[in-house]
Amino acid sequence: MCDYSLHAVATRPAQVGETLITTTFRGTSTRGFASESEPAVAVCLLPGTELAFAEDVKYDNRWLWTRTTNSRVGKFGAIEPDVPHRHHDAIEFPDGSSVLVTQLSEGQRITVLQLPVVHQVTKHAQSAADTNAATPVFVG
Repeated sequence: MCDYSLHAVATRPAQVGETLITTTFRGTSTRGFASESEPAVAVCLLPGTELAFAEDVKYDNRWLWTRTTNSRVGKFGAIEPDVPHRHHDAIEFPDGSSVLVTQLSEGQRITVLQLPVVHQVTKHAQSAADTNAATPVFVG
């Protein structure tokens, strides 16, 4: 998932184990994640992706001061996804608090720890389910 304001930016999915940095993408006022080797490409995360920050997370509200959390781990998700034309991408911390990704201070390093499990019905699993459904059960 990449925030609505990044639709004009090149994107790619995140990979487990890679290190990303927080950055502001050129031509937007939106912050997000990118690889240091491809700073113009937004790295999109799936809801539920687990992240580890190199240091306590720093963020701001686009004002003069920066705040710091007492956490270095979080889970990617969305805040109010049904509200159009606003930023939704957020990091949820173990204490239940959240910070919008676009509020994260630039230059922070993040490691993708784990991607969420995506349930997909494979052809093999589907044919096994069909076979089991066709097998009669006798109750005696």
